[in-house]
Amino acid sequence: MVFLAQKEYLLIIALIPLLFLFHGWMQYRKRKALKRFGNPDLIAQLAPRRSTRRGWVKLSLFSIALFFFAIGLSRPQIGARVKEVERRGAEIIIALDVSNSMLAQDYSPNRLERAKLAISRLIDRLQQDRIGLIVFAGDAFVQLPITTDNVSAKIFLNTISTESVRKQGTDLGEAIRTGLRSFSSTSENSKALILITDGEDHEEDALEAARMAQECGVRIFCIGIGSEQGKPIPMPDGSLLKDKDGTIVVTRLDEASLIEIARLGNGSYVRAGNSEFGLDAIVEGMRELDKQTFQSQVFEDFDEQYMYFFGIALFFLLVEFTVQERKRKRRILSLEVLVGE
Repeated sequence: MVFLAQKEYLLIIALIPLLFLFHGWMQYRKRKALKRFGNPDLIAQLAPRRSTRRGWVKLSLFSIALFFFAIGLSRPQIGARVKEVERRGAEIIIALDVSNSMLAQDYSPNRLERAKLAISRLIDRLQQDRIGLIVFAGDAFVQLPITTDNVSAKIFLNTISTESVRKQGTDLGEAIRTGLRSFSSTSENSKALILITDGEDHEEDALEAARMAQECGVRIFCIGIGSEQGKPIPMPDGSLLKDKDGTIVVTRLDEASLIEIARLGNGSYVRAGNSEFGLDAIVEGMRELDKQTFQSQVFEDFDEQYMYFFGIALFFLLVEFTVQERKRKRRILSLEVLVGE
């Protein structure tokens, strides 16, 4: 795979069309100026060594050189090999609530987007651990299996929306059970499930699932997102969600359920703030997990390729230097002039 270490230098390539436009404009001005002195055809006969075509050739060669020079400055690199590295860390699965209630705007811009931002920051702080993503509403799905690839984790995170799960509602029990099935390690106290939700459980079997997690050696950490006063749920068309009786639905944080789930799951509960999401307390809890050794594949020893592009650029510059804008006077014509004299 080819990587560009300094992509900003590719902007130099944008100058090439401007060079052609400027050269064309200058040629137009020269032709316009020559018309003031006489007939262009007569002037061409009086100055046979003058060539406009060679100017375009020189510019084309220079542009090619500039193109490869810009690529060289961007420092193309090739991953020479994939190396197996040994890491010590825990397995952490993040389960994110994507029900419609997460669109409530008691956080900026809403609960879901604020939670995604916090998860992105959490991934940056768990570099040594393996991470998985689960999305849930009325059902639960694995968005990203356990992996050491934090870049992929962020890519999958950005694709999450309330449409990620078709069945609406909030089934915390199914989210926990899906998380338990997703761990690859069998060792106890090295696995954690982070549950991010407003806690409004519509199925009411989450406590039994939390007890199951405790038996499997999985710790559950809950982050409650929302407010006790509650907020209405905005819909894509700009209206507010209403129930079957036409009453506006107000979604509130159910802290009591989340506190009990965290207690049964041998973890802890934090309430997310608008500025501080409660990550410090969660990361502190992660440090109590036992670390296990696992293998991870990473690219190493990137080979620099810029010198080849600089070499190509130099070649075209040398060719451009040898091309003269004026035609060389042919030797045979010189002989004819001498004979004529």
